[in-house]
Amino acid sequence: MASLWMIAASFLFACMGVCVKLGAERFSAGELVFYRGFVATVILGAIVAWRGLPLATRHAGTHCWRGLAGFVSLVAYFYAITLIPLATAVTLNYTSPLFLALLLVFWVGERPSARLYAALAAGFVGVVLVLQPTMERQQLFGGMLGLASGVISSVAYLNVRKLGAMGEPEWRTVFYFSLFSAVGGLPWLLLSHPFHAIDITGGLLLAGVGVFGVAAQLCMTAAYTRGRTLTAASLAYSTVAFSSVFGVVLWRESPPLAAWLGIALIVGAGVATTWTPSARNAVGAEL
Repeated sequence: MASLWMIAASFLFACMGVCVKLGAERFSAGELVFYRGFVATVILGAIVAWRGLPLATRHAGTHCWRGLAGFVSLVAYFYAITLIPLATAVTLNYTSPLFLALLLVFWVGERPSARLYAALAAGFVGVVLVLQPTMERQQLFGGMLGLASGVISSVAYLNVRKLGAMGEPEWRTVFYFSLFSAVGGLPWLLLSHPFHAIDITGGLLLAGVGVFGVAAQLCMTAAYTRGRTLTAASLAYSTVAFSSVFGVVLWRESPPLAAWLGIALIVGAGVATTWTPSARNAVGAEL
């Protein structure tokens, strides 16, 4: 049953990506991040109030670093979705475990295993294949944004790891991240010219970005709470599969064979790194 929760979370995250790609025709990436954070803050705030959960924290600084890194990563990720195939953007964002592993080695000082070295090598070969020079310039820029979202996400996850070690509950971490995203995206909303009015279609897309994101996080939390952490982390990569199907069906996206091979290498390497001891405490902090 726990595995089904993670499959549901992956499907919902892919649905959020679809709403982002469709919504980008009407709104900027910053605006989409604002609405993603705003809707999530309202929903999670209602849950917090209903259950009487305390929001006070002694680790505001770490929450701020997590929120800043997560916000910048989310903007880059949403922007990348608008420029390159959905599956490619999702896959590049999911390179975060590779960069997290590097951070744990060079920043935290954890000792890497031979299996980790092999996984990292395979993953970065996959990145090269996905970002192959034959891509159009606009696609290459989108690919670099997607990769940047993965790099910066690793910093966010490292701070999530610290918060977990400090005893912070995951719901509080997600709430403050959502609030940070809403506040960070507010300037885009206020300074957009012309102002992007919300009609019925736009409203549904914005609601989808927020609701699918929150629902995915809740399903993911259930998966990690009720099942094996490493199994859940591995199944999270099914988001790539769902995104690939959506991309083909909705936009007729068909990356070249080399890119598909790169996607497979990145997914395999990401799954391998989540099964290393150094990464176990950092998984489960989805954007």
